[in-house]
Amino acid sequence: MDGLSGSRYGLSSSTLKLFACITMLIDHTGASVVLQLLNQPAIRANAARYNQILPVYTVMRQIGRLAFPIFCFLIVEGYYHTHDVRKYMGRLFVFALISEIPFDLALKPGWFYPLKQNVYFTLLIGLWTIWTMDQFRFRRMLRLVIALCGMTFARGLMTDYSFRGVFLIVVLYLFHEERLVQCFAGAAAIAWETYAPPSFILCYLYNGKRGLRLKYFFYLFYPVHLMILGLIRWLCIANIT
Repeated sequence: MDGLSGSRYGLSSSTLKLFACITMLIDHTGASVVLQLLNQPAIRANAARYNQILPVYTVMRQIGRLAFPIFCFLIVEGYYHTHDVRKYMGRLFVFALISEIPFDLALKPGWFYPLKQNVYFTLLIGLWTIWTMDQFRFRRMLRLVIALCGMTFARGLMTDYSFRGVFLIVVLYLFHEERLVQCFAGAAAIAWETYAPPSFILCYLYNGKRGLRLKYFFYLFYPVHLMILGLIRWLCIANIT
């Protein structure tokens, strides 16, 4: 593999995760709290105030586009480095369940919103898909069917990023052995999100090292920050109404 794998230089897994978490926090703050402000009648009636806040919201959402491709890249790397892929999938499933109410509180109309599921489900389906494909690595048509099943399941479950997220994980898995090609392919697969492809510059700099041992911090960060943002959002709604 090319890139900086095995080098003491470059970015570790924990550094990439920290960057993704920060950009995700910025994105979700915009999508929950700032958007809630923009939707208030008093703000919408004040054109000057609205036009001050709108660019902030837009930039926050654009910054947030960098997070998801990095998480997908690390799911693929995690697949190749984990000692037990079933336990890995089990952890993703547990945190997908834990995250669903915080996800709905922060980003949807209420605490229960069955029409959209959080991104942990997308990552889980993507991981299951590449693991299953790997069991049939010499049967191309069957691997294609498995990939299509994974994408169809994500779309049917209405997960965040839907089938496109699973497609990105599959692409990164298929080109895993050539980092530069993998990054270009990943950037092409996520190009429908205009501000997402630059995240693969950071992925190319991945050095294959774990970095800080903060595994459960990263698992917990998603539901905890969403719960905090959700509470702030609903406190704002309560105070306004």
